[in-house]
Amino acid sequence: MSYALREHTADIAVEATAPTLAALFEAVADGLTAASCETVPESGERFEFTETAESREALLFDYLDRLVYERDVRLVLPAGHRCAIAGPDGADDSGSSDDDATWTAEASARGVSLDAVAAREIKAVTYSEMALERRDDEWYAYVVFDV
Repeated sequence: MSYALREHTADIAVEATAPTLAALFEAVADGLTAASCETVPESGERFEFTETAESREALLFDYLDRLVYERDVRLVLPAGHRCAIAGPDGADDSGSSDDDATWTAEASARGVSLDAVAAREIKAVTYSEMALERRDDEWYAYVVFDV
């Protein structure tokens, strides 16, 4: 899995690819962390959360929005992302199931104290230009963040 930060007018975007949908969510979240801070200490305790949405795109948005929320509430920079995705009727993240049903992300991240890093504030994730699609044998995402 990989990600790249892309300049986007006054915002910043993350473009990512990965072999699975879960790995793609992790890559975009790693991009969010990199957009916030150049170096991340290995410190911090893991926290877990679950997000549910009606589509893969809504799930990605809600997952990233939850990371921004956790940063603001816990005063930590989420890092070291782990995610598992379940689709409609228990389908995995292969993309073979109907997209108009419930999707769930079981996730965790390591919360690095904001006091330990010089972090740039990412205000919000946006739907602006968001892309989430399967391209041949990998998943692709493009997400713009408001800074």
